[in-house]
Amino acid sequence: MKKIKFLTAGESHGKLLMGILEGIPSNLEIDEAYIHKQLQRRQLGFGRGKRMQIESDYAKIYTGVRLGKTLGSPIGMMIQNKDWENWKNKMSIKSSDLEIKKITLPRPGHADLAGALKYDFDDIRNVIERSSARETAMRVAIGSICRKLLEHFDIYIGSYVSSIYKAKDPNDYSHLSPQEINEQADKSQVRSLNLNIEKEMIEHIANAKEKGDSVGGSFNIVVKGVPYGLGSYVSWDSKLNARLGQAILSINGIKSVSVGDGSNSENKPGSQLHDEIDFDKTFIRLSNNCGGIEGGMSNGQDILLSATMKPIPTLIKPLKSVDITSKEKLLAHKERTDSCSVPAASIIAESMVAMVVCDALLEKFGGDSLEQLENHMQCSAQF
Repeated sequence: MKKIKFLTAGESHGKLLMGILEGIPSNLEIDEAYIHKQLQRRQLGFGRGKRMQIESDYAKIYTGVRLGKTLGSPIGMMIQNKDWENWKNKMSIKSSDLEIKKITLPRPGHADLAGALKYDFDDIRNVIERSSARETAMRVAIGSICRKLLEHFDIYIGSYVSSIYKAKDPNDYSHLSPQEINEQADKSQVRSLNLNIEKEMIEHIANAKEKGDSVGGSFNIVVKGVPYGLGSYVSWDSKLNARLGQAILSINGIKSVSVGDGSNSENKPGSQLHDEIDFDKTFIRLSNNCGGIEGGMSNGQDILLSATMKPIPTLIKPLKSVDITSKEKLLAHKERTDSCSVPAASIIAESMVAMVVCDALLEKFGGDSLEQLENHMQCSAQF
Protein backbone atom coordinates (compact mmCIF):
# COMPACT_ATOMS: atom_id res chain seq x y z
CA MET A 1 0.00 0.00 0.00
CA LYS A 2 1.21 3.49 -0.84
CA LYS A 3 -0.78 5.91 1.31
CA ILE A 4 -2.25 3.65 3.97
CA LYS A 5 0.27 1.81 6.14
CA PHE A 6 -0.57 -0.51 8.99
CA LEU A 7 1.19 -2.88 11.33
CA THR A 8 -0.16 -5.43 13.78
CA ALA A 9 1.65 -7.13 16.65
CA GLY A 10 0.72 -9.71 19.22
CA GLU A 11 0.26 -13.42 19.76
CA SER A 12 -2.94 -15.43 19.92
CA HIS A 13 -2.64 -16.09 23.67
CA GLY A 14 -0.42 -13.13 24.49
CA LYS A 15 -1.51 -10.25 26.67
CA LEU A 16 -2.91 -8.14 23.83
CA LEU A 17 -2.97 -7.29 20.13
CA MET A 18 -1.48 -3.99 18.99
CA GLY A 19 -2.09 -2.05 15.80
CA ILE A 20 -0.82 1.13 14.17
CA LEU A 21 -2.56 2.79 11.22
CA GLU A 22 -0.89 5.61 9.31
CA GLY A 23 -2.20 7.69 6.42
CA ILE A 24 -5.74 8.62 7.51
CA PRO A 25 -6.36 12.35 6.92
CA SER A 26 -7.18 14.64 9.81
CA ASN A 27 -10.71 15.55 10.93
CA LEU A 28 -12.40 12.21 10.24
CA GLU A 29 -14.93 11.51 12.98
CA ILE A 30 -14.30 8.10 14.58
CA ASP A 31 -15.12 6.44 17.88
CA GLU A 32 -14.49 3.11 19.53
CA ALA A 33 -18.17 2.12 19.33
CA TYR A 34 -18.05 2.08 15.52
CA ILE A 35 -14.96 -0.15 15.56
CA HIS A 36 -16.51 -2.38 18.22
CA LYS A 37 -19.53 -3.03 16.01
CA GLN A 38 -17.29 -4.45 13.28
CA LEU A 39 -15.34 -6.53 15.79
CA GLN A 40 -18.58 -8.02 17.07
CA ARG A 41 -19.51 -9.05 13.54
CA ARG A 42 -16.19 -10.93 13.24
CA GLN A 43 -16.90 -12.98 16.37
CA LEU A 44 -20.24 -14.35 15.16
CA GLY A 45 -20.96 -17.44 13.07
CA PHE A 46 -22.08 -21.02 13.53
CA GLY A 47 -19.08 -23.29 13.93
CA ARG A 48 -16.90 -20.93 15.95
CA GLY A 49 -14.96 -22.49 18.82
CA LYS A 50 -14.85 -21.79 22.55
CA ARG A 51 -12.31 -18.98 22.18
CA MET A 52 -15.02 -16.63 20.93
CA GLN A 53 -17.00 -17.40 24.09
CA ILE A 54 -14.08 -16.11 26.14
CA GLU A 55 -13.22 -12.97 24.20
CA SER A 56 -15.34 -9.85 23.78
CA ASP A 57 -13.06 -7.88 21.49
CA TYR A 58 -12.85 -4.16 22.09
CA ALA A 59 -10.26 -1.95 20.41
CA LYS A 60 -9.14 0.93 22.58
CA ILE A 61 -7.68 3.93 20.78
CA TYR A 62 -4.57 5.40 22.43
CA THR A 63 -3.11 7.75 19.82
CA GLY A 64 -3.97 9.73 16.70
CA VAL A 65 -7.48 10.80 17.75
CA ARG A 66 -8.51 13.82 19.80
CA LEU A 67 -12.03 14.91 20.71
CA GLY A 68 -13.54 12.34 18.40
CA LYS A 69 -11.57 13.27 15.27
CA THR A 70 -8.41 11.94 13.66
CA LEU A 71 -5.28 14.10 13.85
CA GLY A 72 -3.55 12.93 10.69
CA SER A 73 -0.91 11.22 12.81
CA PRO A 74 -0.54 7.44 13.36
CA ILE A 75 -3.51 5.87 15.13
CA GLY A 76 -2.54 3.35 17.80
CA MET A 77 -4.94 0.74 19.20
CA MET A 78 -4.91 -2.26 21.51
CA ILE A 79 -7.23 -5.23 22.00
CA GLN A 80 -6.89 -7.14 25.26
CA ASN A 81 -6.81 -10.95 25.12
CA LYS A 82 -8.95 -12.16 28.01
CA ASP A 83 -7.64 -15.70 27.51
CA TRP A 84 -4.20 -14.41 28.53
CA GLU A 85 -5.16 -15.11 32.14
CA ASN A 86 -5.13 -18.84 31.32
CA TRP A 87 -1.79 -18.65 29.48
CA LYS A 88 0.37 -16.41 31.68
CA ASN A 89 3.00 -19.06 32.33
CA LYS A 90 3.12 -20.56 28.85
CA MET A 91 3.26 -17.14 27.17
CA SER A 92 5.42 -15.23 29.63
CA ILE A 93 7.89 -12.84 27.99
CA LYS A 94 10.39 -13.60 30.76
CA SER A 95 12.55 -16.70 30.92
CA SER A 96 11.04 -19.37 33.15
CA ASP A 97 12.23 -22.34 35.16
CA LEU A 98 8.82 -23.95 34.77
CA GLU A 99 8.65 -27.06 32.63
CA ILE A 100 6.52 -26.09 29.65
CA LYS A 101 5.59 -28.88 27.28
CA LYS A 102 6.77 -28.28 23.74
CA ILE A 103 4.60 -28.90 20.69
CA THR A 104 6.52 -31.01 18.21
CA LEU A 105 3.80 -32.53 15.99
CA PRO A 106 2.98 -30.19 13.08
CA ARG A 107 -0.55 -30.03 11.66
CA PRO A 108 -0.87 -30.65 7.91
CA GLY A 109 -2.16 -27.56 6.13
CA HIS A 110 -0.97 -25.18 8.85
CA ALA A 111 2.11 -22.95 9.13
CA ASP A 112 3.55 -25.30 11.78
CA LEU A 113 6.23 -27.26 9.93
CA ALA A 114 7.37 -24.61 7.45
CA GLY A 115 7.47 -22.01 10.25
CA ALA A 116 9.42 -24.20 12.66
CA LEU A 117 11.99 -25.03 9.99
CA LYS A 118 12.25 -21.42 8.79
CA TYR A 119 12.84 -19.91 12.25
CA ASP A 120 14.76 -22.83 13.80
CA PHE A 121 12.17 -23.51 16.51
CA ASP A 122 12.02 -26.73 18.49
CA ASP A 123 8.60 -25.73 19.86
CA ILE A 124 5.80 -25.20 17.33
CA ARG A 125 3.95 -23.07 19.88
CA ASN A 126 6.16 -20.19 18.68
CA VAL A 127 4.68 -20.55 15.19
CA ILE A 128 1.07 -21.17 16.26
CA GLU A 129 0.83 -17.99 18.30
CA ARG A 130 1.51 -15.57 15.47
CA SER A 131 0.17 -17.58 12.53
CA SER A 132 -3.18 -17.89 14.30
CA ALA A 133 -6.15 -16.00 12.83
CA ARG A 134 -6.48 -14.23 16.17
CA GLU A 135 -4.29 -11.51 14.63
CA THR A 136 -7.09 -10.62 12.21
CA ALA A 137 -9.10 -9.05 15.03
CA MET A 138 -6.73 -6.10 14.89
CA ARG A 139 -6.96 -6.00 11.11
CA VAL A 140 -10.73 -5.61 11.42
CA ALA A 141 -10.23 -2.77 13.90
CA ILE A 142 -7.78 -1.00 11.59
CA GLY A 143 -9.93 -1.64 8.53
CA SER A 144 -12.93 -0.16 10.32
CA ILE A 145 -11.29 3.27 10.36
CA CYS A 146 -10.59 3.02 6.62
CA ARG A 147 -14.18 1.91 6.16
CA LYS A 148 -15.41 5.00 8.03
CA LEU A 149 -13.47 7.22 5.65
CA LEU A 150 -14.98 5.46 2.62
CA GLU A 151 -18.50 5.76 4.02
CA HIS A 152 -17.98 9.51 4.35
CA PHE A 153 -17.82 9.50 0.54
CA ASP A 154 -20.75 7.09 0.14
CA ILE A 155 -18.55 4.10 -0.64
CA TYR A 156 -19.97 1.02 1.06
CA ILE A 157 -18.77 -2.57 1.44
CA GLY A 158 -20.93 -5.65 1.98
CA SER A 159 -20.38 -9.40 2.00
CA TYR A 160 -22.23 -12.69 2.32
CA VAL A 161 -21.36 -16.38 2.38
CA SER A 162 -22.17 -18.10 -0.92
CA SER A 163 -21.16 -21.67 -0.04
CA ILE A 164 -20.22 -23.97 2.82
CA TYR A 165 -18.87 -27.32 1.67
CA LYS A 166 -21.48 -28.69 -0.80
CA ALA A 167 -24.23 -26.20 0.09
CA LYS A 168 -24.07 -23.49 -2.57
CA ASP A 169 -26.22 -20.40 -3.11
CA PRO A 170 -26.48 -19.69 -6.87
CA ASN A 171 -28.64 -16.59 -6.51
CA ASP A 172 -27.69 -13.13 -7.77
CA TYR A 173 -28.01 -10.36 -5.16
CA SER A 174 -26.81 -7.46 -7.28
CA HIS A 175 -30.13 -5.69 -6.67
CA LEU A 176 -29.23 -5.30 -2.98
CA SER A 177 -27.04 -2.50 -1.64
CA PRO A 178 -24.03 -3.41 0.53
CA GLN A 179 -25.92 -2.09 3.56
CA GLU A 180 -28.89 -4.33 2.77
CA ILE A 181 -26.61 -7.30 2.18
CA ASN A 182 -24.92 -6.87 5.55
CA GLU A 183 -28.16 -6.24 7.38
CA GLN A 184 -29.61 -9.52 6.10
CA ALA A 185 -26.38 -11.55 6.25
CA ASP A 186 -25.62 -10.53 9.84
CA LYS A 187 -28.95 -12.00 10.93
CA SER A 188 -27.89 -15.42 9.64
CA GLN A 189 -25.75 -17.80 11.70
CA VAL A 190 -23.58 -18.38 8.62
CA ARG A 191 -24.07 -14.97 6.93
CA SER A 192 -26.19 -16.52 4.18
CA LEU A 193 -28.86 -14.58 2.28
CA ASN A 194 -30.80 -17.75 1.49
CA LEU A 195 -32.74 -19.37 4.35
CA ASN A 196 -33.01 -22.74 2.60
CA ILE A 197 -29.29 -22.89 1.82
CA GLU A 198 -28.53 -21.64 5.34
CA LYS A 199 -30.03 -24.82 6.80
CA GLU A 200 -27.81 -26.98 4.58
CA MET A 201 -24.75 -24.95 5.51
CA ILE A 202 -25.42 -25.36 9.23
CA GLU A 203 -25.94 -29.09 8.77
CA HIS A 204 -22.58 -29.46 7.00
CA ILE A 205 -20.80 -27.59 9.79
CA ALA A 206 -22.57 -29.57 12.53
CA ASN A 207 -21.74 -32.87 10.81
CA ALA A 208 -18.10 -31.90 10.46
CA LYS A 209 -17.89 -30.91 14.12
CA GLU A 210 -19.45 -34.20 15.19
CA LYS A 211 -16.85 -36.09 13.15
CA GLY A 212 -13.95 -34.01 14.46
CA ASP A 213 -13.54 -32.49 11.00
CA SER A 214 -13.81 -29.03 9.41
CA VAL A 215 -15.33 -27.50 6.28
CA GLY A 216 -14.53 -24.51 4.09
CA GLY A 217 -16.55 -22.44 1.68
CA SER A 218 -16.72 -19.20 -0.24
CA PHE A 219 -18.02 -15.66 0.14
CA ASN A 220 -18.78 -12.67 -2.07
CA ILE A 221 -17.90 -9.01 -1.50
CA VAL A 222 -19.58 -5.97 -3.05
CA VAL A 223 -18.12 -2.44 -3.02
CA LYS A 224 -20.51 0.27 -4.20
CA GLY A 225 -19.83 3.92 -4.95
CA VAL A 226 -16.21 3.56 -6.09
CA PRO A 227 -15.19 6.39 -8.46
CA TYR A 228 -13.48 5.93 -11.81
CA GLY A 229 -9.75 5.45 -11.98
CA LEU A 230 -8.62 3.94 -8.68
CA GLY A 231 -5.51 1.89 -9.39
CA SER A 232 -3.59 2.01 -12.65
CA TYR A 233 -2.43 -0.02 -15.63
CA VAL A 234 1.06 1.56 -15.75
CA SER A 235 2.82 -0.88 -13.40
CA TRP A 236 2.13 -4.35 -12.05
CA ASP A 237 1.84 -3.29 -8.41
CA SER A 238 -0.53 -0.41 -9.18
CA LYS A 239 -3.33 -2.63 -10.50
CA LEU A 240 -6.34 -2.46 -8.18
CA ASN A 241 -7.35 -6.08 -8.75
CA ALA A 242 -3.85 -7.25 -7.85
CA ARG A 243 -3.84 -5.17 -4.67
CA LEU A 244 -7.24 -6.50 -3.64
CA GLY A 245 -6.17 -10.05 -4.40
CA GLN A 246 -3.06 -9.80 -2.23
CA ALA A 247 -5.03 -8.27 0.64
CA ILE A 248 -7.70 -10.98 0.67
CA LEU A 249 -5.20 -13.81 0.11
CA SER A 250 -3.31 -12.62 3.20
CA ILE A 251 -6.25 -13.79 5.34
CA ASN A 252 -5.68 -17.16 6.96
CA GLY A 253 -7.06 -20.05 4.92
CA ILE A 254 -7.98 -18.09 1.78
CA LYS A 255 -6.93 -20.09 -1.30
CA SER A 256 -8.40 -18.15 -4.23
CA VAL A 257 -9.82 -14.75 -5.14
CA SER A 258 -11.87 -13.92 -8.21
CA VAL A 259 -12.93 -10.57 -9.68
CA GLY A 260 -16.34 -10.34 -11.32
CA ASP A 261 -17.09 -13.41 -13.41
CA GLY A 262 -13.42 -14.32 -13.39
CA SER A 263 -13.72 -17.89 -12.16
CA ASN A 264 -16.28 -18.60 -14.88
CA SER A 265 -14.66 -16.57 -17.68
CA GLU A 266 -13.02 -19.59 -19.29
CA ASN A 267 -16.48 -20.97 -20.07
CA LYS A 268 -17.59 -17.95 -22.12
CA PRO A 269 -16.47 -16.55 -25.48
CA GLY A 270 -15.27 -12.96 -25.42
CA SER A 271 -18.45 -11.76 -27.12
CA GLN A 272 -20.47 -12.91 -24.10
CA LEU A 273 -18.00 -11.99 -21.37
CA HIS A 274 -16.88 -8.44 -22.07
CA ASP A 275 -19.18 -5.65 -20.93
CA GLU A 276 -20.49 -3.51 -23.79
CA ILE A 277 -20.22 0.26 -23.43
CA ASP A 278 -23.02 2.82 -23.74
CA PHE A 279 -23.43 6.51 -22.97
CA ASP A 280 -26.20 8.21 -20.97
CA LYS A 281 -24.84 11.50 -19.59
CA THR A 282 -21.79 9.42 -18.67
CA PHE A 283 -20.15 6.23 -19.88
CA ILE A 284 -21.91 3.09 -18.65
CA ARG A 285 -21.56 -0.67 -19.10
CA LEU A 286 -24.47 -2.88 -20.10
CA SER A 287 -23.28 -5.65 -17.76
CA ASN A 288 -20.66 -6.13 -15.05
CA ASN A 289 -18.81 -9.37 -15.78
CA CYS A 290 -15.52 -7.55 -15.20
CA GLY A 291 -16.50 -6.91 -11.58
CA GLY A 292 -15.96 -3.15 -11.73
CA ILE A 293 -12.27 -3.34 -12.63
CA GLU A 294 -10.81 -3.07 -16.13
CA GLY A 295 -7.08 -2.87 -16.89
CA GLY A 296 -6.31 -2.70 -13.18
CA MET A 297 -8.55 0.35 -12.65
CA SER A 298 -12.01 0.88 -11.19
CA ASN A 299 -14.52 1.77 -13.92
CA GLY A 300 -17.31 3.25 -11.79
CA GLN A 301 -19.30 0.04 -11.47
CA ASP A 302 -19.71 -2.03 -8.32
CA ILE A 303 -16.55 -3.95 -7.48
CA LEU A 304 -17.48 -7.62 -7.22
CA LEU A 305 -15.13 -10.07 -5.53
CA SER A 306 -15.36 -13.67 -4.42
CA ALA A 307 -12.98 -15.74 -2.32
CA THR A 308 -12.62 -19.38 -1.34
CA MET A 309 -11.51 -20.53 2.11
CA LYS A 310 -10.12 -23.98 2.78
CA PRO A 311 -11.24 -26.10 5.76
CA ILE A 312 -9.43 -25.19 8.98
CA PRO A 313 -6.33 -27.42 9.32
CA THR A 314 -6.69 -27.97 13.07
CA LEU A 315 -8.72 -31.17 13.44
CA ILE A 316 -10.14 -32.85 16.53
CA LYS A 317 -9.39 -36.13 14.76
CA PRO A 318 -5.88 -35.24 13.56
CA LEU A 319 -4.10 -36.37 10.40
CA LYS A 320 -0.78 -38.18 10.14
CA SER A 321 2.34 -36.23 10.96
CA VAL A 322 5.99 -36.60 12.03
CA ASP A 323 7.53 -35.36 15.29
CA ILE A 324 10.07 -32.63 14.42
CA THR A 325 12.39 -33.73 17.22
CA SER A 326 12.20 -37.53 17.32
CA LYS A 327 11.08 -37.98 13.67
CA GLU A 328 8.55 -40.49 14.97
CA LYS A 329 5.45 -40.94 12.82
CA LEU A 330 2.43 -39.94 14.91
CA LEU A 331 -0.84 -38.01 14.68
CA ALA A 332 -0.71 -34.21 14.47
CA HIS A 333 -1.11 -31.88 17.44
CA LYS A 334 -4.66 -30.98 18.52
CA GLU A 335 -5.48 -27.36 19.33
CA ARG A 336 -8.73 -25.64 20.30
CA THR A 337 -10.40 -24.81 17.02
CA ASP A 338 -13.43 -23.78 14.98
CA SER A 339 -15.27 -26.18 12.69
CA CYS A 340 -15.83 -23.44 10.11
CA SER A 341 -14.63 -19.83 9.91
CA VAL A 342 -15.99 -18.78 6.52
CA PRO A 343 -18.53 -16.29 7.98
CA ALA A 344 -15.80 -14.61 10.05
CA ALA A 345 -13.45 -14.57 7.05
CA SER A 346 -16.00 -12.58 5.04
CA ILE A 347 -15.96 -9.85 7.72
CA ILE A 348 -12.16 -9.80 7.79
CA ALA A 349 -12.13 -9.53 4.00
CA GLU A 350 -14.41 -6.49 4.17
CA SER A 351 -11.77 -4.75 6.29
CA MET A 352 -8.91 -5.75 4.00
CA VAL A 353 -10.86 -4.47 1.00
CA ALA A 354 -11.59 -1.23 2.88
CA MET A 355 -7.86 -0.67 3.43
CA VAL A 356 -7.01 -1.22 -0.24
CA VAL A 357 -9.82 0.95 -1.61
CA CYS A 358 -9.03 3.67 0.94
CA ASP A 359 -5.37 3.53 -0.06
CA ALA A 360 -6.22 3.82 -3.76
CA LEU A 361 -8.65 6.68 -3.08
CA LEU A 362 -6.01 8.68 -1.20
CA GLU A 363 -3.43 7.84 -3.84
CA LYS A 364 -5.59 9.30 -6.61
CA PHE A 365 -7.11 12.34 -4.90
CA GLY A 366 -4.78 13.10 -1.97
CA GLY A 367 -5.20 15.51 0.92
CA ASP A 368 -3.84 15.88 4.44
CA SER A 369 -7.26 16.69 5.88
CA LEU A 370 -10.75 15.39 5.18
CA GLU A 371 -11.68 18.82 3.83
CA GLN A 372 -8.79 18.78 1.34
CA LEU A 373 -9.74 15.30 0.17
CA GLU A 374 -13.35 16.43 -0.31
CA ASN A 375 -12.24 19.42 -2.41
CA HIS A 376 -9.92 17.34 -4.56
CA MET A 377 -12.63 14.79 -5.28
CA GLN A 378 -15.18 17.49 -6.12
CA CYS A 379 -12.74 19.17 -8.51
CA SER A 380 -11.93 15.94 -10.33
CA ALA A 381 -13.84 15.32 -13.54
CA GLN A 382 -13.36 11.62 -12.92
CA PHE A 383 -15.46 11.59 -9.74
